[in-house]
Amino acid sequence: MSGIDDLGGFLRLLRTELGLELSDRDAYTDLADVEGWDSLHLLRLVSLLEDETGRRIPVRQVLEARTFQQIHSLVAGGARAAAP
Repeated sequence: MSGIDDLGGFLRLLRTELGLELSDRDAYTDLADVEGWDSLHLLRLVSLLEDETGRRIPVRQVLEARTFQQIHSLVAGGARAAAP
């Protein structure tokens, strides 16, 4: 990955590219409780993550994630699995 290797970088991406005002604590907040978060943000996030990682991100698994931390773990875990 790149700037999203750690959770802090992932949150910075969300702040800068999606315009969400998030604290570090919001990484563990249920997505249903994140102010301003909606399905359009989710689709845009998947596209951003695919651009950042250079691989397809499974939308179904992102939809099943309940927090940003879970989405980050999904993406980070996929990167580790794809590493040689």
